[in-house]
Amino acid sequence: MRALAAGCGWLLEGAGLVGEWGAPDESVWGKSRGLDPGLAPYPLIRHLLDAAAMALHLWDAYLSENQRVRIAEGMGLAGEVDRARAVVGLCAGLHDVGKVSGFQFCSRHGSQYLSAELGRDRERMRAERFGHDVAGAQSVREVLAGLGFAGDEELRVAERLAEVVGGHHGRFHRLEDGIAAAFLGGVAWARQRMAHAAAVHGLLGAPQAPGVFKAPAAVLVTGLVILADWLVSQEDYLRKRQRRLEPVLEDHFQRSQRDAPGLLAEAGLARVHLQRKEFAQAYGIQGEPNPLQRSVMDELRRSVGEGRRGGILLVTAAPGDGKSETALEAERILSKAFGTQGYAFLLPTMATSDQMHGRVAQALVRQSGEEAGLTLVHSMAWLNSAYADEDLGAQSVLTCDGDEVGQGSGRAEADMRPQRWLRGPKRPLLAQFAVGTIDQALMAVLPVRHNALRLLALSGKTFIVDEAHAYDPYMQVLLGRLLNWLGAYGVPVVLLSATLPASVSDRLIKEYLQGAGHKTRALSRQTFPAPYPGWLYVDGASGRATQISPVRRQEQARARGMELDVVVEPVVHGGGGARARLAVIERLLSPIEEEGGTALVVCNTVGDAQNTYLSLRECFDQRSHDQGGSVQLLHARFPGEVREARTREVTQGLGRSGPRPLRRIVVATQVVEQSLDLDADIVISDLAPLSLLLQRAGRCWRHENHWARHGYPDVRGRPAWASGPRLVVLDPITGGGSTPQQWGEVYSEHLLSTTSRTLAGIEGGTVSIPGDVQDLVEAVHGDNEDFDWNTPGASDTQAWTAHKGKDIAERSMAGLLAVPRARSVSALHDLHHLPGEEDEWEVSTRLGADSVRLLCAYVHQDGRVTLDPEGEHLLPQAGVSAAGGAMPVSSVREVMRRTIPVRADWLKDADPASIAPPTSWTQHPMLADLRVLYQPVQAGSVQPVKVGGKTLRLDEDCGLVRR
Repeated sequence: MRALAAGCGWLLEGAGLVGEWGAPDESVWGKSRGLDPGLAPYPLIRHLLDAAAMALHLWDAYLSENQRVRIAEGMGLAGEVDRARAVVGLCAGLHDVGKVSGFQFCSRHGSQYLSAELGRDRERMRAERFGHDVAGAQSVREVLAGLGFAGDEELRVAERLAEVVGGHHGRFHRLEDGIAAAFLGGVAWARQRMAHAAAVHGLLGAPQAPGVFKAPAAVLVTGLVILADWLVSQEDYLRKRQRRLEPVLEDHFQRSQRDAPGLLAEAGLARVHLQRKEFAQAYGIQGEPNPLQRSVMDELRRSVGEGRRGGILLVTAAPGDGKSETALEAERILSKAFGTQGYAFLLPTMATSDQMHGRVAQALVRQSGEEAGLTLVHSMAWLNSAYADEDLGAQSVLTCDGDEVGQGSGRAEADMRPQRWLRGPKRPLLAQFAVGTIDQALMAVLPVRHNALRLLALSGKTFIVDEAHAYDPYMQVLLGRLLNWLGAYGVPVVLLSATLPASVSDRLIKEYLQGAGHKTRALSRQTFPAPYPGWLYVDGASGRATQISPVRRQEQARARGMELDVVVEPVVHGGGGARARLAVIERLLSPIEEEGGTALVVCNTVGDAQNTYLSLRECFDQRSHDQGGSVQLLHARFPGEVREARTREVTQGLGRSGPRPLRRIVVATQVVEQSLDLDADIVISDLAPLSLLLQRAGRCWRHENHWARHGYPDVRGRPAWASGPRLVVLDPITGGGSTPQQWGEVYSEHLLSTTSRTLAGIEGGTVSIPGDVQDLVEAVHGDNEDFDWNTPGASDTQAWTAHKGKDIAERSMAGLLAVPRARSVSALHDLHHLPGEEDEWEVSTRLGADSVRLLCAYVHQDGRVTLDPEGEHLLPQAGVSAAGGAMPVSSVREVMRRTIPVRADWLKDADPASIAPPTSWTQHPMLADLRVLYQPVQAGSVQPVKVGGKTLRLDEDCGLVRR
């Protein structure tokens, strides 16, 4: 190895790449752990050149045109993208220069190959240990000065580049914190840092310092450096390169450039150009686009004009009006106009994300996008049936996290982080097309590790948010902060909503425009009222607002018009008599037993849903859900595989294409009120805030217009008793009642009481859809600070005060946690302003009780512990001899698909040992954090388990029951 290092000197010198510092000493290693122990470690200079080559390829083939433009502008190199490209390559090529330090002694195998000159400092440099990312941030400024970044402007740029180098492990550091000089070594070590940097700089064509390097652009470059580093750090690739090193570094660099496209494609990140189809063919929809969709296709293009700074589109329409397809048509126009490629389609829940993933997959296939990277983005996405076991396997990504003090909490966890980003559960946001929960995007503006990588992933796509009304004040602030960053990056945004208050949409639009460069004072004098139904588009560059034409808006209102009969039924929870809640529901559903039909009963809690289901099953059909009974139950407290199957059954039975059941009663919780494509003859709902009641009502007669034109499924129309769409609200407040105790804080008492009064005031008990929707939403959810202090009853005053206090507290909390707005960032450390080592699971995107995943296992009398009550499937165990507690992916999936999310406080009083997972799972990155409910099985019967004063039992038909 030392001979090779010496031999490279004259070859580099002859190529003009070696100056006063000489050739890079290839005994300085970059990768050791996980490689062939019989060979010398992988030289650092080779790894730096690999990363630089990959960064150049990512610039050419992965970044969108918009991202390249934004980075070049952020460097003051507008119109000089080639210069910006070279600087990005330099950032990647210097990312590990901090390894020319005491880092070299953190591996016994690596350090034994060090040259004698460098090895002499062994004892002094091992006295203290620091992360090589911090060492790189400290040393790269001196290195850059030696490369000519020496003027005042160049020094400021060098400081920003040092922040990028220091942030390549996903967390930015303060440059002023410093490290011990001894860790960086003496003259020989400084000379080698310069030699490594000079070789990279020379092979990149000696890029010059840009005039500036603004923070938002530096964040994107950091994300790209992280991605480049991980792609070239995969075990198989490094082992292959380790076995055959080209004698000449220039040849090595050229080979790295040739290898880069294959690595990108193998990671599923290569770009695919769709063959755009006409509307009906693209989405598999019969008939022509509706007026709203046609308006976007015809009129939005003119509104976008020649702007190049992005824009934000708000689409408002009633549930079932085809907003998803409207958004995808808008994406065609916006992506072409603003140079983005692909899109991220984000929704409020995992269930809605799963359904939308299937719809988007079909749309891509219809447009020759079979090879496009489409991924599902939520914490449990890998359990979805869309992922085969072989898709979830991942080779290791050989980072150095865990080799150094302060670099993560353990080797297994550290290795899994990039592995989960590049494969399976964590790659999704990086792929060209991503569908998932909004949480995955909101982490981009929380101070978690790799938030820069998330911003890189999002800034190259068109950003679509469905159900924009479904987020609490805390999440709305985070969404606004994310829109601010996307506005700074010129990313086109589409917001979809059926019930969004004007005050919320106005705030979100202004956040985007502020990010795009508009002054806060000027924006405070403007408002951006959105038509309903219709769309509003605001250009990022000019701030000019345009909207759907009045003619198309009226056409949409007529085409989708519906008179919704709203009936308020006073009920009593837990009591008897005619007003008892269950008695009222049974009375309302009695026509179904006699004449058939479909009904959706929406409950506010899982417990209420379970009790309602059992009562209706006894009344209408003795058979259980799994036995094919006409009464079905759907909520979030089923094991994942059961919930997925039940969601599929419900959507098929009440979907557009049928087959339509003769009679069906679906009892559900809030899981059905968003994005699930259901049509019931009647909807019965517990009292909820008015916007949610309208969402639930959107599942009533949803496809009537379509069926009226194209025929009902199975030629079976509505039953005679269903004379029109009807929403029945079970109101425990009207008539002097109160909210049931079991509802707890599910909904604000103020919103519930205001909704109750608003419903009572609806003239004639009829709501005109869409004409009355926005006024009703504003009446309950609008930004109205005027409280009627003359309202009788101290409880109303107390409820209003509690509601406003909670709103203010949530917004304040989000404001404290979120990263600063894009144009307010001074040092990149501002993106990690909280103390500690926050990782993605340590900062929440939602307020409320923390949740854990619970596995319900079964303990048999012979001591066996199984996944099933019959005792046929033993709990899988990690192989004793496998490193890191390895377990086949299929076994991990088998366990995780049976888990249930529950509130963490349910288990707080339990003996930790009584709910701990098997010992062999404790080193597994997914299984280690599970809680296990060990249910005894006696004489074939599953017994409940007492936990914290309550009992828990997994019922095959009702899901997890808590009593």
